Amino acid sequence: MNSVLGANLKLIRLEEDSVLSSFDCGDSDLNDFLLNDAKNYLQAMLAVTYILKDDENIVAYFCLSYDSLTRSIELTDVDKALWNKVGRKIPNSKRRRNYPAVKIGRLAVDAKYAGLGIGRIIIDTVAIMYVSEKHHAACRFITVDAYRSALTFYEKNNFKYLTSKDIDDDRRAMYLDLKTL
Repeated sequence: MNSVLGANLKLIRLEEDSVLSSFDCGDSDLNDFLLNDAKNYLQAMLAVTYILKDDENIVAYFCLSYDSLTRSIELTDVDKALWNKVGRKIPNSKRRRNYPAVKIGRLAVDAKYAGLGIGRIIIDTVAIMYVSEKHHAACRFITVDAYRSALTFYEKNNFKYLTSKDIDDDRRAMYLDLKTL
């Protein structure tokens, strides 16, 4: 994987015996997840974490788990419009209350590498993983529960809001349709 840094970035799947070096993205919750919880999530089969390394430095990480886009029974007019945007891309005969997705549970870039397009590289990598590689199950969407501070980043990367119910929350549910890539 060619890096904007001029060196090769390596994508490594975190394993229970992986040795982790220091990492600081500026968010203690995201730092703590990688250093103290990611292996527990792997062992509990709740999420798989991938590390992006440049030589020996951890540049970034993200974790994945399966998810679904699910339409709630009671929708406001705004939520109906948002859900209709999801459904318009799917043939009428295939429309359902939920659709298969993969969730980016955490995505963090070390502060030393911030602003270099690493987040975009990660989103592209996840999309390639689910569009180009064969899997045991289908996956139509990438979902995130985006921190309020990251909303602009996900908007720039073509993620859409799933609901208006979380508009005032610390996190917003967003999705990217892999079929449109």
